[in-house]
This record gives sequence, C-alpha cells and structure tokens, in this order.
Amino acid sequence: MPTSSLPSKVRSFGVKSDDTNKKLNNLCSVQKILNLSSQGHLKQAFHHLNILTRKGIRLDSKTLASLIQQCANSKSYREGKWIHFHLKTTGWKHPTTFIANHLINMYGKCGDSIQARKVFDKMTTRNLYSWNNMLSGYAKSGMVKAAKRLFDKMPEKDVVSWNTMVIAYAQVGYFNEALKFYREFRRLGIGFNDYSFAGVVTACVKSRDFSLTGQVHSQVLVAGFLSNVVLSSSIVDAYAKCGKMSDARRLFDAMRVRDVLAWTTLVSGYSRCGDMVSARELFEAMPEKNPVSWTTLIAGYSHSGMSLQALELFAKMVKLQVQPDQFTFSSCLSACADIASLKHGKQVHAFLVNAGLRPNAIVMSSLIDMYSKCGNLEVAKRVFDTMGNKHDAVLWNTMLSALAQHGMGEEAIEVFFKMVKFGVKPNRITFVVLLNACSHSGLVQEGLSFFEMMTSNYNVPPDEEHYACIIDLLGRAGRFSEVLAQIKKMPCEPDGHIWNALLGVCRIHGNVELGRMAAELLIELDPQSPAAYLLLSSIYGALGMWVNVEKVRQLMNERHVRKEQAVSWLEIEQKLRPSFGCSQSNTLEKDTLAILQLLADKTEDDDLLHDSESFIHGGLDARGSNL
Repeated sequence: MPTSSLPSKVRSFGVKSDDTNKKLNNLCSVQKILNLSSQGHLKQAFHHLNILTRKGIRLDSKTLASLIQQCANSKSYREGKWIHFHLKTTGWKHPTTFIANHLINMYGKCGDSIQARKVFDKMTTRNLYSWNNMLSGYAKSGMVKAAKRLFDKMPEKDVVSWNTMVIAYAQVGYFNEALKFYREFRRLGIGFNDYSFAGVVTACVKSRDFSLTGQVHSQVLVAGFLSNVVLSSSIVDAYAKCGKMSDARRLFDAMRVRDVLAWTTLVSGYSRCGDMVSARELFEAMPEKNPVSWTTLIAGYSHSGMSLQALELFAKMVKLQVQPDQFTFSSCLSACADIASLKHGKQVHAFLVNAGLRPNAIVMSSLIDMYSKCGNLEVAKRVFDTMGNKHDAVLWNTMLSALAQHGMGEEAIEVFFKMVKFGVKPNRITFVVLLNACSHSGLVQEGLSFFEMMTSNYNVPPDEEHYACIIDLLGRAGRFSEVLAQIKKMPCEPDGHIWNALLGVCRIHGNVELGRMAAELLIELDPQSPAAYLLLSSIYGALGMWVNVEKVRQLMNERHVRKEQAVSWLEIEQKLRPSFGCSQSNTLEKDTLAILQLLADKTEDDDLLHDSESFIHGGLDARGSNL
C-alpha cells in the first residue's frame, strides 16, 4: 500500500524505523484498525490494536479520540478499557485534556462512574468540558448527590451544567429539586436551549401535574421551541398522563412536523385512558409505524380487557413481518391469560422461541402467569425453574401469585424463603401475594407472622392493600372481632380495598349486619360501582332474604348502576368462542371468528408447532438456553 494513499493522521503518527517494509506494515495495521472500527467491528479492530501495543506503537490523539468515541456511542466498555490500557502501555499514563475528556465520556456512558472519576482526578488541566462530562456521567448513573457535590465545586458553569442537573433530579423523581434548579437557572439569565426544557418536561411527565405541564407548555411556546418534535411529543405525553386527552390532542394537531414517536405517544395516551376506538383510529392514520407503535396498541387492548383485539392485531403484525419485541410478547401472553386460552398462549410462546429473543424477567413472568391462569401450573413451574437469572423480584412475585391462585399456600411460603435465600429483597407486592396465598390456604397464623415480618425484617410499611389481605385472612377464618380490631389499628382511613375485603368475607359467613355496613361505606365511596350492590345482594340471597335482594336491585336501577356483562370462553370444535349470560349467548361476530382463525392459521405451521411443543413438553430443560 503506497504511503501517500493513507490518511495524513496515519502518515504522521511517527514510526521510528529504518526498515521501510516494517514501517509500511505498521501503517497498514493502523489503517486496518481505522477501517474495522468505522465499520462497527470493534472487537476485530482491537485485536489489531493489541498487535500495535506489543510493538510499542502509539496512535495519534485524533485517532485515539475517534476510537474512544465509538466505544462510548456503542457502550463497548471492554474495548474502551483496552484503549485506556493501550494508552498506559505506550507512554500515555497522563493523557492530554483532550483524550482524558473522551475517556471520561466513554466511562460515563458505559456506567462506570468510578473509573471516570479516577481519570478526572488525575487530570493536570481541566476545562469546562471536563467538568460537564463528569457531571453528565454522574447524572446518567442516577448519582444526584455526587453530581450536586461536583456541581458546587465547578469554577464556572454554563447552560449544559444547569441542564444536566435539572435532568438528573427529574429522572430520579426529585421533582421539587429539579424545579428549584430550573427556576434558579432561568433567573440567572445565562441563556437556554432545547435541552433546558427537557428536565422540567420530564418532571411534568413523571409527576402528572397538570398545572405544571400547562406552565411549561407556555414557556416552551414563548421560547419558540415547540417546533422541536421531541419536546412537543413529551408535552403531549405529559397531558396524556394527566388524563387531559383533549389538551394532548390539541397540541398534537398543532404540530407542523410529527414523527413516529409523536403519533405513538398519542396512541399510548388514548390506550392508557381506555379509549381504544380513538387509539385504533389514530393508529390506522399513522403514515409510518414501528414495532413500538404496534406494541402500544396491543398493550392497550390487553390492559382494557379486549384480548381478542390484542391477539388479532398481533396476528396482523406478524403477517406484515413487523418484528415483535419483549413488550409485544408480554402483552399478548397477558391477553391469552385473560381469556384462559392455553392453545393461543402456546402459539405466542412458540413465536417467542422462534423469534430468537432471550426473554427478560417481564416476559418470563407473563409466561408463568399465562400457564398458571390456563390451569397448567406444572409448566409454569418449569418456566420459572428454567430462568437462569432470578434476581428480579417480579419473577418471584409472579411464581408466588401462581401458587396462591392454585391454593398452594405452603409451597408459596417455601418459594418465599428460597427467594430470600437467593438474595432477592421482597417488596410490597411480594407480601400482598404472600398474604393472599396464606388467606386462600387457611394459613392464618403464618399470614399474621408475615404481616409482622414486613416491617420488622424487611422495612416494608403495610398499606391499604396489605390490610385488606389481613382482613380477608381473618374474615375467612370467621375471626370478625380481630378484623374490626385491625381496621381500628390502621394508620389511615379505610378505602375501597378494605370495605371490599370485608364485604367479601361477610358474604362467605353470612354476616348481614357487618356486610351491610361495609356495603354502605363502599357505595358511599363509589356510588356507581356495581360490586358493593352485588355482594350485598348475594349475602341477602344466601340467607333467603329475597325482599332485601329486590330492594338492592331497585336501588341499582334508581342510580342507573349497571352490572357488567359476564362472559365465559368456551373452546368448541377447536375454536375459542365467548359465551354471554344473556339472549345473545349463541351469537358470535364473524370478524371475531376471522381474527381467531387468522391467528390460528398463522401459527399452525407444522415446524413451528413442533418446535413449540418440544419446547413446552419435555424440551424445556434442553432448550433452556433459548429463554
């Protein structure tokens, strides 16, 4: 390779050798590193860097900075460390400010704030970029206290410094501190840019504060940054999370430029509010869709109890060869669990296996939940056992819930102690599930022990949901005097959870007087909820008090309280059919049949089903590496 054909930065790196061939070989090695790294082949590039290190050849500053930046962008921590090692072994134990800044940035983006700080502390000369880089590293790691200490020491601060602090506090949920920094920054009048609003908009989204969102919206408008699609989309998201869909839609419609994120944000807002008609209309109108858009609508259908529509959309997504992600599979599995369709759950599981994805804890939890709710607890256990990394409490909570649903309280307790032994810290959900398991298995004393253990051993303060579990536990055992004592001991006012639990156990034991009291309080809290009326009616009916049953029904009619239509799912001739408790029970919309058939047709490929069956029945351990 002629020397003149190489970039000037390679020709000038200064190889001191009289042997021209050796010089050219070294130049070619450098060029190979540059070519490989620019193509994204960092591992191969650093293999050749190793060769240069052994030869004592040092790359120039610009080349090294470029390589470090590529490691930062791709978060290639190991390769970034190799460059740092290369610097040390080729006489750069104290790199220049330029190189050190790139190293701090790389370590920060890779999440190693300790190494970043070591580089920062060893710098003989620091500039504002050095301080901001270190500050950004702390912020991205969620280390706001360390960021604040560094911020206070900074000899000078610019817009980037203040923006970083506002974003850092907003990201970890310290909204008051974020707003304090934002107001102080604006008061100083040192100027601002697009990112100056990013932190405070994040605070709006996370805090769901409508008043604050309106104020920030006005400031962004006055500052002239509403044309920034990311900022506008975030404000749309903030309005949606506040439940103000009319405001969200008004801003969306006013946006001159909308990307797929903006459209998906509004679809998500409608889905979250349960307005699936508007969500679907907007989705169909999208000029461009990505996997997140599809998943957002599927998740909306699943969470709204519209499982058929969720599965229909999943089938259409697969048919159009749109690649599902982890959240897609989780939502589809939840839909299958909701209608207790083991057949469709297995088909979704088969897709998951053949997609080559390594499921995260959320997807694995959805699989366990689906198999459990479809009556196949043994497969749910095998899925749990197959999961190699069990350090997520969500996974253990789901397994505990599955055992609780099947009345296996003693086994649930065993799994809880395995969880603790494994080093996973129980959270509030863990104890809700565990108390439910004890309640449904009649393990009263064990449940009371766990209730005490929550605070004393695990520092989890009981809330209304935990107290509701205890009331259910004691009430099922007929210990109503202790139930009333627990309600009196509560540190807060009883809510719907408490009165629902009390009403439920009164129904079991036919405790009319206490049940009436609970029903009245529950109706007072939510006059339009049918649950209290129906449970009270059920208590009267069980005791043969039909006059009172009729009075409750009359009260429901007067208040226009409607009981939700009951639906059961029946598999008839290998097709899933909803059965309603009314005159239209034998009818089924043609499009619903078509939806299910579409999903079945798409997934009934012989090879796919064979793969799924071998995975689920007997092949779980052998194929465990695919999970």
